[in-house]
Amino acid sequence: MSFVARHGLWNDEQRAAAREVAATLRAGAIEVVRFVFPDQHGVTRGKTLVAAEALAMLEEGVSVTSTLLLKDTAHRTAYPIFSAGSGHGIPEMQGAADILIVPDPSTFRVLPWAPASGWVLCDPYFQDGRPLPFGTRHILARAVDALKQRGYGFLAGLEVEFHVFRTTEPRMALADAGQPGTPPAVELLSHGYQYLTELRYDLVEPVIEMLRKNVQALGLPLRSLEVEYGPSQFEFTFGPQAGLANADAMILFRNAVKQVCRRAGYHATFMCRPAMPNVFSSGWHLHQSLIDLASGANAFAAAPGALAPLSEVGMHWLGGLIAHARGATALSTPTINGYRRFRPNSLAPDRVLWGSDNRAAMLRVMSKGAAASRIENRVGEPAANPYLYFASQILSGIDGLERRLDAGPSADAPYETAAPALPRSLREALTALREDVCLRAGLGDDFVDYFCRIKEAELARFDLEVTDWEQREYFEMF
Repeated sequence: MSFVARHGLWNDEQRAAAREVAATLRAGAIEVVRFVFPDQHGVTRGKTLVAAEALAMLEEGVSVTSTLLLKDTAHRTAYPIFSAGSGHGIPEMQGAADILIVPDPSTFRVLPWAPASGWVLCDPYFQDGRPLPFGTRHILARAVDALKQRGYGFLAGLEVEFHVFRTTEPRMALADAGQPGTPPAVELLSHGYQYLTELRYDLVEPVIEMLRKNVQALGLPLRSLEVEYGPSQFEFTFGPQAGLANADAMILFRNAVKQVCRRAGYHATFMCRPAMPNVFSSGWHLHQSLIDLASGANAFAAAPGALAPLSEVGMHWLGGLIAHARGATALSTPTINGYRRFRPNSLAPDRVLWGSDNRAAMLRVMSKGAAASRIENRVGEPAANPYLYFASQILSGIDGLERRLDAGPSADAPYETAAPALPRSLREALTALREDVCLRAGLGDDFVDYFCRIKEAELARFDLEVTDWEQREYFEMF
């Protein structure tokens, strides 16, 4: 029996998809397959196999080193892997031991920009078939299942902002290597600040069309292509999908945008606020609602004539998002840079509150028709790991349902309403996550401690750097 069969890792849908993938590989048009998994940062890592080997490994999984799950954003290992216990208490990962990444065949795609290349998302497992506790796709799957047991399905739609620049100098000299290396030199594609104007759109249309064609060729539910407010800034929106589907879509979308742009001489970045003059921060707005699995109806839709903008279920879900907003921020905004975005009167939230169709609120409640009733969380940055972002919402919402939490009144003037402040830094957000009993229970104490340690490794490196601000402020003065 194969590894997948021995441990019962696939459902009927996945087994059917695996047969289709196998047939595609045997047909000979695909020459290589990228077996990838989303790491703790939502960055894809893995191995590329030739088609014959990919066919053989489809049900056996691919061996990779376990240290891939122990790295910070500079790809530096944040744990003493060659010490006893490796610092995380999992002996199966000690000494950089191998784990297996097992494909989810329902995620298989043919990459339109990479000739004869297949791509499939995988999940990490120990050699004995147990899922790794640090696998973020596993974490979201558990949260989705916990919600299903309560009679609901999670529906998510995406609004993703990002920047695309023209690369003027790739900076590939020997001295540019490092952890991290020197980023490329770039220039603008548009001056910005003409929000949604057709002239700006026409100026960047060749790049947008290049991205659109590749994204749609992947089968992602693309809805709109927009020129955003800032220079060289775009927004793509995606229709709602259930469960893990739009988290997987976000992973594939970010990879597609970065790879397609790089091949064409552009640099795409999902960094929240690049250090450039006149820049405008990028956010990731997550739209969410619940499906009543018994009826198929939107569980957030209020009854006709109701005073509240959402149903009782929706308002309690909103209460849960409010209650755990500070703890969840480390998962929706997991980089040091992401906290540069939280500022008043900037279309980005700075405090924990909700508003009825108000873009200044952290949670924008939209009730335009029963089917479209939803909550838009505007706190996220586009670099977030989508599995952790989604999971934070589900775990918070479930707590709101079970404890029948009250969201409080709508804020009509969000930047003037007294409310708890969102964390002002990654360090503050990690403290809030550690103190959130609900999120710790849902994610697991071991995972929260593991995640915080990796992010603290980044903070420790940041604290040792001399910033440009310090150099300008003190070098001449003193």
